[in-house]
Amino acid sequence: MANHKSAAKRARQNVKRRLRNRGLKSTYRTELKKFITLITEKKTEDAQKMLPAIHKVIDKAHTKGVVPKNAASRKKSQVSLMLNKAISEA
Repeated sequence: MANHKSAAKRARQNVKRRLRNRGLKSTYRTELKKFITLITEKKTEDAQKMLPAIHKVIDKAHTKGVVPKNAASRKKSQVSLMLNKAISEA
């Protein structure tokens, strides 16, 4: 248990941030899985509509510090490449 006022506050902040990070990471992973399943099922039109939402989720995860900058950038690139490849194959 925290012995100082500032340590107690820090502990409370850590709890809030951990919950927020967990929620953001969960949303991030879920949306990516949805997108990948759309691509594997050859539903490119739905995937195209979902692309801006995926980019928004990735950017939000980066802004909140859940995902590093380069990882977010790399993931956005991979997602776009996946979509473009699926479109060209169809």
